[in-house]
Amino acid sequence: MEYVLIFLIGIIATTLGTLAGGGGLITLPAMLLMGLPIHSAIGASKVSNTVSSFSSFYVLLRRKEITLKESFWIIPVSLGGGLTGGYIASLISSENLYRVAIFLLVAAFITSFLSRGNFAGDEPLRLSKVSVPGLYGIGIYDGLFGPGQATLMLYLFAHLNVAYIRAIGYVRLATFSSCFGAAISYISTGKIIWPMTIALLLGSVTGAQAGVRIAQRLNPKYVKPILRIITIAIILQLLIESYK
Repeated sequence: MEYVLIFLIGIIATTLGTLAGGGGLITLPAMLLMGLPIHSAIGASKVSNTVSSFSSFYVLLRRKEITLKESFWIIPVSLGGGLTGGYIASLISSENLYRVAIFLLVAAFITSFLSRGNFAGDEPLRLSKVSVPGLYGIGIYDGLFGPGQATLMLYLFAHLNVAYIRAIGYVRLATFSSCFGAAISYISTGKIIWPMTIALLLGSVTGAQAGVRIAQRLNPKYVKPILRIITIAIILQLLIESYK
């Protein structure tokens, strides 16, 4: 029964995560409540996100919403960030992981009101002094902890004036890259509980496909308000978890 529950959680969380991030707000607390150690729960999310993110990226690539020519450089940058974060996570306590997550999400929430980006633009994604360190830093955070990674990345792409559906594709590619790097770290250190991870993976792939199809119909002007709501929800959840 618990495998079916994890499968359904994967569908709901990844659908939401594809649209605005915050899927970890559902999956991580659920797995912790089911008794998984925090590093095993994070590792399960990394493995499942690696597969589900690539599946939704591939759909948008096949439909020519995005191009590899514009986005291929995301892979090494986010992969490097994920590997770095996964390694650092093995060295620090879960208490400090919560503190890092809360700080970054509060900063992103405040920045969202200062940035003029609203996904209405159609700027190409370029290597720049903002995009490269931004993606690498978020990749480190993804490898370290995870919940809110896609939300932070959507804020970054909004700031760069990238159109919403293309931003979704690039977020999924970056998520695949950083999660792949982090998953290697968690697998190599023996943190993965495979039956739960596979159940979450199957649900996540289903949710990723649903999220992409909804995103193509979502008006960009609604995205930032949704992002802010998700951000507040993640911060509150992390505060609750950190003070337990």
